[in-house]
Amino acid sequence: MATKRDYYEVLGVARDASIDDIKKAYRKLALQYHPDKNPGNKEAEEKFKEISEAYEVLSDTEKRQTYDQYGHAAFAPGGGRGGFGGFGGIDLEEALRTFMGAFGGAGSIFEDFFGGGRERGAQDTPTRGADLRFDLEIEFEEAVCGSQRDVTLPVLDECQTCKGTGAAPGSKKETCKRCGGRGMLINSNGFFHVRQTCPVCGGAGEAIGNPCRDCHGEGRVRGKRAINLKIPPGVETGSRLRLAGGGEGGVRGGPVGDLYVVLHVKQHELFQRRDEDIIIRMPIPFDVAALGGEIDVPTINGYAKLKIPPGTETNAVFRMRGKGLTGVRGLRDGDQHVQVIVEVPTHLSSAQKDLINSLGQSFDDSNHPEARKVRNVAEEFYEHKKAMEGRK
Repeated sequence: MATKRDYYEVLGVARDASIDDIKKAYRKLALQYHPDKNPGNKEAEEKFKEISEAYEVLSDTEKRQTYDQYGHAAFAPGGGRGGFGGFGGIDLEEALRTFMGAFGGAGSIFEDFFGGGRERGAQDTPTRGADLRFDLEIEFEEAVCGSQRDVTLPVLDECQTCKGTGAAPGSKKETCKRCGGRGMLINSNGFFHVRQTCPVCGGAGEAIGNPCRDCHGEGRVRGKRAINLKIPPGVETGSRLRLAGGGEGGVRGGPVGDLYVVLHVKQHELFQRRDEDIIIRMPIPFDVAALGGEIDVPTINGYAKLKIPPGTETNAVFRMRGKGLTGVRGLRDGDQHVQVIVEVPTHLSSAQKDLINSLGQSFDDSNHPEARKVRNVAEEFYEHKKAMEGRK
């Protein structure tokens, strides 16, 4: 499934753009990609749907605030007929209504052509709550060992006063007097029969005569929910944890949405991670690098011995099998890769300096083959250069 583009990017506006700027940007793009100007052009049609979807969210103050906080995950499945209550995009009919609204037209005209808009009862049908996304930063140690976190999230949850019905305690829904329960009004004018969604009940055919005072008839109120989050060992940046029923409460008694927690692991000063492998840079004394030996190397499970062969150079890499992470599903253990750095000693005493001088004087070209190689190449270059200058 293709990833949705950022709504601000779709309209080409900044995140702090005013409503007027958003409306101007939408008008310009809507005129360019309107289906009437691009008959049969599927690409233009999809573009028109995309910009209409972005405009409907960003032109609504409440929807825009929710989008800025949670992104696309805020508009979860169950929000209507394929609109952006879910992840499936917006249909062309809804896009055209949005287009007319931005240009001051009456959306009811399109409802007439498309069969009266919402189906009867759509407004009061129990609807699944929105899925939520929460980004959580965790320590490297938590990713290695696993942990538990208590987090508090702002959510729309079921109103406890009306138990999600939207009606005040002791009251019930009544048949809409305006449309007689049909959910629409039909006006005849000669050959034309114009159907319009009932403005009183919104097409439901029923209306709440006495709305709940706490939720104003919606059946949900904004509050906070405390969640105990269990983080399994082996997670990494981008790992997503799903908590069924951790999202927003359903509308009119509908099921609760889900919560998706996206993890971001902090960088560690010593250990770097690549999948299940661990990478570490380890300094070694120059005498061990020259003569070989055994050193203690820190791993995520404590120190382990590593043999260094004689003549080891800086940036040589050694693998310690099974010393990495256990995968999040426990399928395999990674390795640890040790990049050694030959550390030159500092703060030498006079005696140490004398010893190093004596040692250095005992060396010849056979002890430094790389330096000898550099000198040989340089001498060859100088000879060729001298020959070329002699031909001038």
